[in-house]
Amino acid sequence: MTAGVRDIAPALVAAVPIGFLYGALATLKGLSPVEVMLTSSLVYAGGAQFSALELWKQPAPVLLLTFSVLLINLRHVLMGMSLVRKMQLFPQRLRALGFFFMVDETWAFSERRAAGAVLRPSYYFGMGLVFWLNWVLCSTLGALGGSLLGDPKRIGADFAFTALFIGLIAGFWKGRATAIPVVGAAVASAALYVLCGPPWHIAGGACVGIVAAYLTAPEESA
Repeated sequence: MTAGVRDIAPALVAAVPIGFLYGALATLKGLSPVEVMLTSSLVYAGGAQFSALELWKQPAPVLLLTFSVLLINLRHVLMGMSLVRKMQLFPQRLRALGFFFMVDETWAFSERRAAGAVLRPSYYFGMGLVFWLNWVLCSTLGALGGSLLGDPKRIGADFAFTALFIGLIAGFWKGRATAIPVVGAAVASAALYVLCGPPWHIAGGACVGIVAAYLTAPEESA
């Protein structure tokens, strides 16, 4: 458990301003601190939550928001398919619960851990539970003190979410093998954001990245 908390610590620090930013922006859209806390506790998906805020208006377009969150979080299916093969030591109940705590950060660190050692429940849940609590706490505090934050761009908080994912990508960097999928996904995502807007840019970028990774993967010898 200690190892999991230690490994996720840098991401915890990076997620603090992101959580504050989400809470502050959510209150500007009309959500109460309690609603922000429930959203972060139950949805628990930073990218989907931020994208939902972009579409939020009064009255709330429930069907559109639900579809957007579902579309963005479809990548979790692929992440789960990749991670489940490393969860042999997890009892069935813990395996199902573990997927609730699986976000981009916990998935990335779990994959990196499994590449060099056995992935144990104590490591995974030590990391996942702390990261979940951190996100819920910071977003709730952001909602309570959102007015104190002011303009997020003034202090660079609007870039914190991007910076965190750059750090995650850097941890997996293996030269050309990752350059083509990453660049392809980035270009496709940016183009779709301009042409179609959220949430299509996330799903489209992910699909292009998957196809690029498949096409550039080295062939296994027979």
